[in-house]
Amino acid sequence: MHGHGYAPPPPKRPSTGTLVVLRVIFAAVPLLTIGFLAWVSPLRVAIVTRRAAHWWMFVGSLVVLGISFAFLSTDHTDDFSSPNGNTGMIILLLNAAACTAWFLFADIRHHQRPSPVGYLPPQPHTPHYGYPQSASPYSVAHRPTPVPQAPLPHTPVPATPVPQPPTRPAPARIDQVRAELDELSDYLRKHDGTHEDGR
Repeated sequence: MHGHGYAPPPPKRPSTGTLVVLRVIFAAVPLLTIGFLAWVSPLRVAIVTRRAAHWWMFVGSLVVLGISFAFLSTDHTDDFSSPNGNTGMIILLLNAAACTAWFLFADIRHHQRPSPVGYLPPQPHTPHYGYPQSASPYSVAHRPTPVPQAPLPHTPVPATPVPQPPTRPAPARIDQVRAELDELSDYLRKHDGTHEDGR
């Protein structure tokens, strides 16, 4: 009955509509900015998942963006038609496509992960009182059997009612004591009466 409680619940997941809108926005930003803001999508994944590998992907996108800027800065033409300008633009566009694909993969995978091991959402307690329960289409197919545990020292143990013993006739000893008390009270009355006459 008394366990250690539930594990802390996982972070609240946004609604499906919110997730779809956020995915569209963060997938479109790298492509619509021609790669100049490609780092925004990996940053979003790193903040949401808080994993070291995702932070490294964010840093990698910034490094690739710096490399493409280095090539573009050496091009002095107006339309980036030199070999350095072409290389910089190709790197910039490839980085934008890679960041978009990485964002979609990591975000979908993160939100499809099952809940952490050991967490069971709290179930409402409904007493059965020994009656068979009808099968419900919404009932869980298999629930783990609770393991009985000894109550903790500070946990109050519920008092169990003690059945009353059946009533039985009074034993003969009580009748004998009662008779002796009656005789004693008669004797004392007589004795007290003698003392009063002697006066």
